[in-house]
Amino acid sequence: MGISRRKFIGCLGALALGPAMGIPGTARGAANKEFAGWPGSQSVLHDITKCIGCRKCESACHRVNQLPDPETSFEDLKVLDQKRRTDADVFTVVNRVDNTSPVFVKTQCNHCLEPACASACFVKALKKTPEGAVVYHEKLCVGCRYCMVACPFNIPAYEYHKALAPRVTKCTMCHPRILEGKRPGCVADCPTGALISGTRDELLAHAWDRIRTYPERYVSHVYGEHEMGGTSWLYLSGLPFGQVGMREDLGTKSAPELTAGPLSAVPIVVGLWPVLLTGVYAISKRKEKIAEQEKQAAVAEAVDQSKKEAQARMETLRKKWDQEKQSAINFEVKKALEEAAAKDPEPGQSKEDE
Repeated sequence: MGISRRKFIGCLGALALGPAMGIPGTARGAANKEFAGWPGSQSVLHDITKCIGCRKCESACHRVNQLPDPETSFEDLKVLDQKRRTDADVFTVVNRVDNTSPVFVKTQCNHCLEPACASACFVKALKKTPEGAVVYHEKLCVGCRYCMVACPFNIPAYEYHKALAPRVTKCTMCHPRILEGKRPGCVADCPTGALISGTRDELLAHAWDRIRTYPERYVSHVYGEHEMGGTSWLYLSGLPFGQVGMREDLGTKSAPELTAGPLSAVPIVVGLWPVLLTGVYAISKRKEKIAEQEKQAAVAEAVDQSKKEAQARMETLRKKWDQEKQSAINFEVKKALEEAAAKDPEPGQSKEDE
C-alpha cells in the first residue's frame, strides 16, 4: 500500500513541529558505548613485511567471488607500477610502496567492529555479522550510496555500469566460506603466510607476540586494534602506517559513537531524517511496483497482438490454400473432360472423321 503525498507531508510537519513546541521525543543518536566485537568473531592479520606482491590473493578473490576477469593477467606484475584501488569488480588490490626495498600492501574492506557504512544505511542493507564480516543485502539496498560517503577507508563501490539493478560491492571476508569453517580465499592462497586468519583475540595476541619477539622488524602498533573503534582486519608493518598509505588520523572512536553527540543536539534532524528517507524509500518501491505492472501489461498486450497477427496470417494462408486447392481441382476436372472428349467422338462422327 503506497503512502499518499498528503500523508507523507503531514508526517514531516508533525515531526518538525513536535521538537519546536517542546513535545518530548525518543529520537536520539547512537549510544555512547564501546563495542568490543562479537566473542569468537573471525579476523585476518596481514603482515606487510611478508607480502611479496604476487597477487595470488587477488586471483583467489576473483575466483571465490566469481568476479569478471581483469584486463591484465594476475601473473602480470607490471600493474604494481601504478597505485590501484578497489572498485565494483575488484574487491582487493595489492599496491607497491616505493621505498629502498619494495613494500607491498593489500587493501580491501577492513570489516569494522562498528561499521560506518552500516551506521549510515537507513534500510540496514549492510550488517556486521557475529562471524566478523560486514555483509551486504542487495534486496534491501535503495542505492542511496551513503555507505560510500561514510566509509573512512573509501572501500564500498557502486555498479554504475549496471543501469537496471546496480549494487554496492566490496570484500565480504568470504563470509559463506567462514560459515562452512573455511578460511577466506585470499588467506588460503597466500604462499608466504602474509595473511593468516583466526579469532580476533588470537590474532591480536599473535601480532603483539611478533612485535615483542622482533622489535627491530615491526612498528610497535597493530593497525585495526583500535582505529575507528577496531576492525576485523589487522595489520603489522615495518614502516609507519602513514608511509604505506594507511590513514593515521582516524582516532579510536567508532562511527556511531562519533555521531551520538551531534545528533542528540539536533533532535529535529534525527526525527525528520528517518521519516524522510523512509518516504523516499516507499515512493521508490511504489515506482518500481508501477513500472513492473506496466511492463507486465505491455508484455501481455504484445503477446495478445502477436496472437491476433498470427491468427490473421493463418486465415490468409487458409484462404490462399483453399483457392489454390480449388484451382487445382478445376484444372484436373478440365483435363479429365478433355481427355474423355478425345476418346469418345461426338454422336454422328466416326473415329476416321476425327
